Amino acid sequence: MKLFITTFLILFALESMAEEHMLKESKYKYVEQSIGKGKPYFLELGSDSCRSCKIMSAMLYEITQKHPEYNIHYINVKKEREVAKKLKVMMIPTQIIYDKNAKEVYRHIGVLSGSELNSLFEEYSF
Repeated sequence: MKLFITTFLILFALESMAEEHMLKESKYKYVEQSIGKGKPYFLELGSDSCRSCKIMSAMLYEITQKHPEYNIHYINVKKEREVAKKLKVMMIPTQIIYDKNAKEVYRHIGVLSGSELNSLFEEYSF
């Protein structure tokens, strides 16, 4: 029971934080033009009405504050449904990493921890 309450409180705190500091939405048509131009890209595909998406957006917002040079973009697939179809997004949140040559090198569905995100940015040389 204590674990349940603790988990609930953590999720509630993260959701509150997510509403205050969320990653700004990017239009996919603009992001797509830059993918493969010599730098890796991290796409967060989600929706502004998804709790897990808000949590991911808040964590990514914090990372962009510390590392503004990282190419991290949030695509709202609720508003851009054709993008979800094009990128074969079946569930949200989905994270996709493209290498500097526009090759998809990583895909994940769900929430990642902060340490997992840091490892990914290190592994893919952001």
